[in-house]
Amino acid sequence: MSNKITHLFNIEYPIIQAGMIWASGWKLASAVSNEGGLGIIGAGSMYPEILREHIQKCKRATSRPFAVNVPMLYPDIDEIIKIIIEEDVKIVFTSAGNPKTWTKHLQSHGIKVVHVVSSVKFALKSQEAGVDAVVAEGFEAGGHNGRDETTTFTLIPMVKEQLQIPLIAAGGIATGRGMLAAMVLGADAVQVGSRFVASDEASSHIKFKKKVIEANEGDTILTLKELAPVRILKNKFFEEIQKLYETRPNREELLKLLGRARSKKGMFEGDIDDGELEIGQIAGLIHDIKPAAQIVREMMAEFELAKAEVTNY
Repeated sequence: MSNKITHLFNIEYPIIQAGMIWASGWKLASAVSNEGGLGIIGAGSMYPEILREHIQKCKRATSRPFAVNVPMLYPDIDEIIKIIIEEDVKIVFTSAGNPKTWTKHLQSHGIKVVHVVSSVKFALKSQEAGVDAVVAEGFEAGGHNGRDETTTFTLIPMVKEQLQIPLIAAGGIATGRGMLAAMVLGADAVQVGSRFVASDEASSHIKFKKKVIEANEGDTILTLKELAPVRILKNKFFEEIQKLYETRPNREELLKLLGRARSKKGMFEGDIDDGELEIGQIAGLIHDIKPAAQIVREMMAEFELAKAEVTNY
């Protein structure tokens, strides 16, 4: 299919794999891109030279477009941007920061820039900054999240009403039916995270993947809003957060509990009790681990089937 996003990125399908920490390395990104979507390498959990290695391996694994996601709060952001330019990456998704900071610089090197937001206000600021497209992410999404708790299917039509540039929907989308619903509401494409965590190629630990497919409705929660809102699976670490909240903790006490590398411990090293397990609400609809290419194919097949069913109404 062809639309604004497939044309912008030169891809076959408007399915974008999210750039998730500890899950989206070169293997996942290249697998999604090879199947016609847009794979993304998540730089947020990589040291600069590790990112360079993943970019180079991804270029060897696919001749199709792929992107790099860059959280702008990254401590080595200057070096990350330098590597992206040196390695001739064509598409960058930025998040967690001001889109004005790097957009023009990246575009001056021929790079398409997309910024991730969680509100109409920041979607319009991103447009003013000159980005090529916006990802609007509802609070159903896993990982770090917006403070307003606006759902995806509320956010997308509100952003669409005012935005002039291409719009990508994210948060709670893991199926072809969800994809169709998002596009009916005004999205030009969907960004999918949690479904790709439970893929063969995701670099996340198998114990984490199994927890994702075992999850049911209500097994995730948005917490740690005083630091940065994050949606995680309920586990022993979450119970410790709840006990600490009973004491009305300050920011420093929450940071002490969170500690260093808590997400790495859970999602990459497989400590499902004491680690932070970031995943979206849609985990309750994910029941198996399968190849990324199969996920893309099944989403598109279900999308076309759902579209035909709706046409018959």
